[in-house]
Amino acid sequence: MRIAVYPGIFDPFTIGHLDILKQAVPLFDEVYVAVLRENIPNALFGTEETLEMIRSCVRSNAFSCVQVKSVEGMLIDFCREVNAGYIIRGLRNVSDFEHEQQTNAVNRRLDGRIRTVCFLSDPLHAFLSSSAMRELCLRGADIEDYLPACAREILHRRVDGRNAAGGIQG
Repeated sequence: MRIAVYPGIFDPFTIGHLDILKQAVPLFDEVYVAVLRENIPNALFGTEETLEMIRSCVRSNAFSCVQVKSVEGMLIDFCREVNAGYIIRGLRNVSDFEHEQQTNAVNRRLDGRIRTVCFLSDPLHAFLSSSAMRELCLRGADIEDYLPACAREILHRRVDGRNAAGGIQG
């Protein structure tokens, strides 16, 4: 059985993330979207909101082989826990490749049976990053075109809540 883990912070889950997931799903029997919980400066979403956002996208795209989980600790330990042989990564540019190459080297030292599989971003999405989307959103920019429809409602709730509390300044 081919089991893969697609890790990320996904704050927010963008059309670029969804594109990588759509490329990966046909190649694996099971895919775990692993939401990594780290200290994220200016985070828009809590863990439960992020999980809800991605699960909504999984449902609306009928990805029956995809599970969404919150992961604490080392990714390689989660891969072992779910018996994954692959880590899915998206590449937007040369910088992403260099970073993934270094991360792959470390992961292979930790567990040589787990391979990294990289998918190239659609050129239309190559400029997207969650950190850029967070920054734009916090500055009051409209980022709806960069989010899958299934993620927009959650973004609206978050932004409306922060605006009401005085947390977002345009």
